[in-house]
Amino acid sequence: MLDADLADLYGVETRTLLQQVRRNARRFPNGFMFQLSATELEALRSQFVMSNNQGRGGRRTRPYAFTEQGVAMLSSVLRSERAVAVNIEIMRAFVETRQTASSYAKLAMRMDELERTTAGKLGEHEQHLAAIFKALKQLMAPPPKRRRPAGFRPPDED
Repeated sequence: MLDADLADLYGVETRTLLQQVRRNARRFPNGFMFQLSATELEALRSQFVMSNNQGRGGRRTRPYAFTEQGVAMLSSVLRSERAVAVNIEIMRAFVETRQTASSYAKLAMRMDELERTTAGKLGEHEQHLAAIFKALKQLMAPPPKRRRPAGFRPPDED
């Protein structure tokens, strides 16, 4: 989750949230949060139509993104009642998202399994059906007419 979104949820300014993170830097090792690259920020701006800060105010630094562990650690840094309540809801949302992703993964595995078993069965039948259709087309086609050769031919002598 982005720092500005978390600050909004926790009811603090983004600079206050980041200030607390800097003061407690040991609690946020690598993997708990990271700063977006310029490319990621540009993609984010184009996706969400964010300000590009060309003299119009707004953010002057690249945002930070917090992982699930980083969000959990924020509750110990921001010690308000609201921070605790928001953190509980965020953790519930992470758990639900993980469960949903897991169910999609199980569904994808089941679909792959079904495709493999069906493809093997249809492979045999498909060949038989193709042979049957070919034979039916040959039977339905009228026999070729015997054409008389072009030009004059003398009558055959008996």
